Amino acid sequence: MSGARLSAVVVARNEEQQLEGCLATLAFCDEIVVVLDRTTDRSGEIARAHRAQVIEGAWELEGPRRNTGLDAATGDWILEVDADERVSPALAEEVRNTIAGASGPAYYLIPFDNYIGEHRVRYGWGASWGVSAAVRLFTPGAKHWGDDRIHPSLTLSGDRRWLTCRMEHYVDRDISDMIARLDRYTAQRARDLRQSGQIGTLRRNVGRFFSRFYKCYVLRKGYREGGWGFLIALFAGLYPLLSHLRARLEDD
Repeated sequence: MSGARLSAVVVARNEEQQLEGCLATLAFCDEIVVVLDRTTDRSGEIARAHRAQVIEGAWELEGPRRNTGLDAATGDWILEVDADERVSPALAEEVRNTIAGASGPAYYLIPFDNYIGEHRVRYGWGASWGVSAAVRLFTPGAKHWGDDRIHPSLTLSGDRRWLTCRMEHYVDRDISDMIARLDRYTAQRARDLRQSGQIGTLRRNVGRFFSRFYKCYVLRKGYREGGWGFLIALFAGLYPLLSHLRARLEDD
C-alpha cells in the first residue's frame, strides 16, 4: 500500500438507503469524512458504523457544504464520492496505484457508468443533465466548489489527468425520479437566475432546448440508448427552458 494517505469525502442528506452501499466500497481508504446536511434519518448511525468522521450541520448552498468536507480531510489525496455512487474494486486498485506514484498538485477525472434503475446508460449524458466523467480524485486545495445553488462552479488547480476505471453512479431509480430531479434542479436554478439578474430571454432558452437536445441525442450518441437516451436529451433541453420560465413566473 502506498505511503500516501487517502481520504474519502461523502456529502449526504437523508441518504440512509444509499449510504451503506457507498461506504462499504470505501473501506480501502485511510480516512472517511461524511458531511450530513440537515439529516433526520439513520445516516449518522450508518456513517459511524463505518468509522467515519461525521460532520453535521445545515448549509443552504451545495458548494460550502462540499468544501466543508474537503477542508476536514487530512489525507495527501482526496477521493470525493456521492452517496449514490460506488467505487468498484478495479477503481479502488487504480486509485491506490495512482497515488503511490503521483505527485501534486493535481486532479484526476474519473469516467462514470450511470444507471437508471438497473439499466446502465452510457451514452447521451451532459448539458447539465448527468455527467460522463467528473473530477473526483485530487490533492488538497486542487478543487474548490463555488456558491451556486445548482451545479456549482469549480475552481481547479494543478495538472489535469485521467483514470480509466469507472465510477458506478445510480443516478435515478426510474422515470419518476428523473421528473422529480428535473423539478428540484429547475427550482434551484431559477433562484440562482433571479439572484443574478441574468434570467435571459424566452427566445434564447427555446434555442437552448433544441441545441442541448441535439448535443445529447446526436453528438453524445444518446440515440444508441433508445428511449432512455431520448429522455436524457429531453430533460437536458428542458432544464434551461424550465429554469428560465420558473425564474420569470414564480416567486421564491
